[in-house]
Amino acid sequence: MRISRLQIDGLDSGLVTDEAPRISFALESDRAGEALDHAVVTVGDWSVRTSDQVGIVYDGPLEAFHDYGVHVRAVGTSGAVAEATTAFRAGRRGTPWTARWITDGTYRTPKKVSPVPMVFRGTFTARPGLRRAWLESTALGVYELELDGTKVGTDYFAPGFTSYRHQIQYQTYELDALAEGTHELRATVAGGWAVGSFTHQRKNMIYADRQALLCELHLEYDDRSVEVVATGPDWQVSTDGPVRMAEWYDGETLDATVSSDEQSWHPVSLTEPQGQPRLLAQYGPAVRRQAQLHPVDQFVAPSGELVFDFGQNFAGVVHATIRGTRGSTVTFRHAEVLVDGELFVKSLRTAKATATYVCVDGEQSYSPRFTYMGFRYVGVRGVALEDLELTAFVLHSDLEESGSFTSSNESINALQSAIQWGGRSNFVDIPTDCPQRDEREGWTGDFAVFASTAAYNFDMSRFVRKWLRDVSAEQGRGGGIPMVVPRAGNGFPVMATSCWGDVCILAPWAEYLARGDLGLLRDQYETMTRFLDAAQWWSRLFSIGKTARHIWRYPFHFGDWTAPDGNVRDWLGRGRWIGTAYYANSCGIVAEIAELLGRPEDAARFRRRRDDTVEAYRAAFTDGDGTLRTEFQTAYVLPLHFGMTQGSETERMADNLVRLIDDAGGHLATGFPGTPYILFALSDNGRVDDAYRLLLQTSAPSWLYMVESGGTTIWERWDALRPDGTVNTTSLTDGDESSDGGMVSFNHYAAGAVGDWLYRRVAGIEATGGGYRRFRVAPQLGGGLTSADGSVVTPYGRASSSWRIDDGRFALTVEVPVSTTCTVVLPDGSEHERSSGRHEFELAL
Repeated sequence: MRISRLQIDGLDSGLVTDEAPRISFALESDRAGEALDHAVVTVGDWSVRTSDQVGIVYDGPLEAFHDYGVHVRAVGTSGAVAEATTAFRAGRRGTPWTARWITDGTYRTPKKVSPVPMVFRGTFTARPGLRRAWLESTALGVYELELDGTKVGTDYFAPGFTSYRHQIQYQTYELDALAEGTHELRATVAGGWAVGSFTHQRKNMIYADRQALLCELHLEYDDRSVEVVATGPDWQVSTDGPVRMAEWYDGETLDATVSSDEQSWHPVSLTEPQGQPRLLAQYGPAVRRQAQLHPVDQFVAPSGELVFDFGQNFAGVVHATIRGTRGSTVTFRHAEVLVDGELFVKSLRTAKATATYVCVDGEQSYSPRFTYMGFRYVGVRGVALEDLELTAFVLHSDLEESGSFTSSNESINALQSAIQWGGRSNFVDIPTDCPQRDEREGWTGDFAVFASTAAYNFDMSRFVRKWLRDVSAEQGRGGGIPMVVPRAGNGFPVMATSCWGDVCILAPWAEYLARGDLGLLRDQYETMTRFLDAAQWWSRLFSIGKTARHIWRYPFHFGDWTAPDGNVRDWLGRGRWIGTAYYANSCGIVAEIAELLGRPEDAARFRRRRDDTVEAYRAAFTDGDGTLRTEFQTAYVLPLHFGMTQGSETERMADNLVRLIDDAGGHLATGFPGTPYILFALSDNGRVDDAYRLLLQTSAPSWLYMVESGGTTIWERWDALRPDGTVNTTSLTDGDESSDGGMVSFNHYAAGAVGDWLYRRVAGIEATGGGYRRFRVAPQLGGGLTSADGSVVTPYGRASSSWRIDDGRFALTVEVPVSTTCTVVLPDGSEHERSSGRHEFELAL
């Protein structure tokens, strides 16, 4: 037996924290049936004996700037012993900053545009005997540090996007091999989310009037003395540096001809952030370069523009090696699709998505550092093909890919790839709706429906914890959840609204099932219950009678958002069906959470609410026997999947859902709230063949229409690209072509929530206890598939399911991690309990 992984707060190494960290470890063993008997976790003089492997909270001393070694000794049920060590470092822990916030007080940020990037500089001298040097820094805006002209760290867009009035992250960077002598520390700070233009209304100065920097350099010597070099009045600032423009939507302009000597430097001004935000050691994963892509094709467009095709829609930046002459300008435009051989940019709306580079003489490299784009195609002007080498960097938060899925159907495999790329593209520090147009906001509804699929494909633990901290911080006094988090200038008021608001329950619940840490549920519990109390209050408003008091109508629901039938008015008009069903489901989930947290009275209260709401849905919307008085697909999908039906009512509802699908020509007609669950509603109620037929549909609207039309990510609208090759830029309200680009994105992950079904029903892997401590493997066969493979890296190790059909025989191999148990359900209905190890099954079909 060995400890295969030891993590602190989800990191293998390098953690700096201001809060009590959580320790977890996984075991591997050659012995079948092995499990943890107990473990002793030791941190300095602190020690605990535990039978847990996940969420072990270190509650011992936590002294600022102190390094802590962690030792784990695990004993298996067989008596085998395994040991491992790691370490973490305490952050500032509230230590007052010597540094002061600095800015250029003479600069006035123009309205509705992003400010000119500011460059700050200071010098310091390192004495002989330096043993360690590290930086602690943050900014209002996004910043990058340089030491003697070399970039510090590998992060993009530090300090990250948070609700800046509540909390701001600071970064810690170790400086290796810092020689004695004089050095220059420089920081470029662009407007970013705090000051720059944001939302389609181009609001700016949302959190600050201008950029600011806070930075400390700590120099620790052999004699244990520590010197602190801090930002303050002795620093200088310039607003005419090489980066002339940087913002999320329009892109970046860099003039390489600008030298430090040519810049205008003057003393900084002191400032402070708005409000009293907590400055905390970075608790979310940084955005970093994840891959480098090469063009798969290049050609000259009819307009004369040189076009590069990277073969994949993604979020990132170009990387260009240019042979140029001083003063020549190279322009890079970005787009997701081509129409008539030209970049189609109308769907970007006001976003210019352009990088501009002014050359010096000779060979040089350029890649934007203070913005990113969503694109597949790049149009280039200002340089000859023979003088350009173009690649691209994929950028997203540092997330480990924890799941994989493949099958014998290559179109389904392409769909899985599109789902994963949609996640990568939209996990850029927060869960965005899209990475390309003038939006890129943290829409809560998108992540509410995708959270479970995300948790299969990626280790979302640090990412989700970071974002949910802002969800809680920005919850309204009445319990409502913002429709966008962080709000960051979004114009929607904070109110309780279904699906979008339910993210405060659905996201932590999905993460608990994937990672098993009760601490997250405990942290979010008050947010969940306040939201459900708000939903109850709105349900009772203006309501008379028992049934009406449990129908959630007010104040607003997005309803069946982006359903392929109807328009915005139709979608919103379905709000009370969807709101009532989501409320019932969330009450049921919170009842389970209350039980896990040792709150039986709360559990009983929320179960009663759920039961009353289920009965109200039946009485208000159905004939009592499974037929809706007003029919649409999502109104059948939700009660079926949320377990709101019983007896013959279930069968009748499933029949009616199939009938509506048939009436739609074999297509789905669900919006954001229903799409994730429609295949479950079918397959889990005796309609497996109908589920596969819907999955395998290839004409619009369908998942495979997207991929067979060339989509490499999931689209916002089912027919974003029409069969005739035109882009669907129709208005949401009147159906006419929109002059401003409408609402069409080719990289929206919400409809990719079908990936949940691929893992849970095709591969058959499904957690039945937190972190897969208990799980089941129960593949549902159909659709002509002859094989499927799925795996998930759980906190306990790798769980997998691999099945094949050959000559009428079904063979299944299941991998069960140490300390977990699995219920295997074969196609003949037989159930088999298995503990850790590799297990094989076979039967005749």
